[in-house]
Amino acid sequence: MEYLDKMFEIASEIYAGYNVDVDAALKKLAGIELSIHAWQGDDVVGFENSNHALTGGCQVTGNYPGRARNADELREDLDFALDLIPGRHRVCLQGHQVDKMFPKVDRDAFSIDNFRNWLDWAADRKIGLDIAPAFYSHEKLDHGFSLSHPDPDIRKFWIEHGKSIRRIGAEFGQKLGSPAICNFWMPDGFKDIPADRYSFRQRMTESLDLIFAEKYPDNHLRDAVESKLFGIGTESYTVTSNEFCLLYARNNNLMVCFDTGHFHPTESVADKLSAVAPFMNEILLHVSRGVRWDSDHVLLLNDELSDLAREIIIYNYSGKIHIGLDYFDASINRIAAWVIGARNMLKALLKALLEPRLQLVNYEKQWDFSRRLALQEEAKVLPFAAVWNHYCRQTDVPTFDNYMELIRKYEKKQTRD
Repeated sequence: MEYLDKMFEIASEIYAGYNVDVDAALKKLAGIELSIHAWQGDDVVGFENSNHALTGGCQVTGNYPGRARNADELREDLDFALDLIPGRHRVCLQGHQVDKMFPKVDRDAFSIDNFRNWLDWAADRKIGLDIAPAFYSHEKLDHGFSLSHPDPDIRKFWIEHGKSIRRIGAEFGQKLGSPAICNFWMPDGFKDIPADRYSFRQRMTESLDLIFAEKYPDNHLRDAVESKLFGIGTESYTVTSNEFCLLYARNNNLMVCFDTGHFHPTESVADKLSAVAPFMNEILLHVSRGVRWDSDHVLLLNDELSDLAREIIIYNYSGKIHIGLDYFDASINRIAAWVIGARNMLKALLKALLEPRLQLVNYEKQWDFSRRLALQEEAKVLPFAAVWNHYCRQTDVPTFDNYMELIRKYEKKQTRD
């Protein structure tokens, strides 16, 4: 593909005219890890061999064939998807995506033995693993409440689940040489206006305090709490609101997790990063695309994603902000969903790395907003695609949408319903 080489050479010269070093941008991109969300592959069902219905506001639409029915199939799918995404990335599990269940052992007593093959698989691939407790789709999620439930026995079950997942995450981090991020999202909330908002938040605080009481080295485990504005069945009140999670994280030296689908559609998560970064050592992102509600659509290379990536790159936050994906679409091929979304996230980061930042900042310092706006708009049509295709070839993954041919061949070999 000699023409791609020529395109890259010309693109590099054009960017150099704007004082942008293309090779340096590609080197930085290669150092950014995405945390690929495993639950896209199994529709957030998990592998507990139970009949737990999806609850807690989790809703996956579509019935495309090929859902992973066990951890082996999920790893097989992830192996294939990861080989179509440029760069080296990690994988995040939900707390019910177990390798194996044991008699009379429920989520409150999970151990590394429930996830042993995941650990071996990640070590084999030389990648890191993250994990999140699953506070949903279980009979102990009573009336939609877990850690804030008035019943102490129900709270205890979920507290022990949170503790067990943290222990597993710490072992992941220790054995793999890369700290696991353990993210806490609880679906607790009311569909309609509550009579008592405070008591639930007080119990949530006490439960989280018990879970986080055990300390682990930072190079083994990093914890995060994730907020939500609303959800299906929790339209009027969520216990772990944005304010709750921000303050809890800040007071307890945890990360806050911003999920881009968990806010009002007109609210900019990109703007939140520079507001929070001075007060927190690290931030976790769960990147999704909400369409009118938290609908977890596959990422598009749109303005919202570009703005988010720009904020990550502009302030050199790539070591401070951890980027996880969080969407699940069962209306299309699940591997395609992983690959399209992850590649779009990386494209957005590359676009940000190629932005003529020095000139834009210089115009702003001169209060020349006209030239700033003009350059911002012209930067959108600079030959970014030529650089992206070069990066794909450099990392030995398909250019353009050629990966879909490989996905279709893989799909035809499957015998899953």
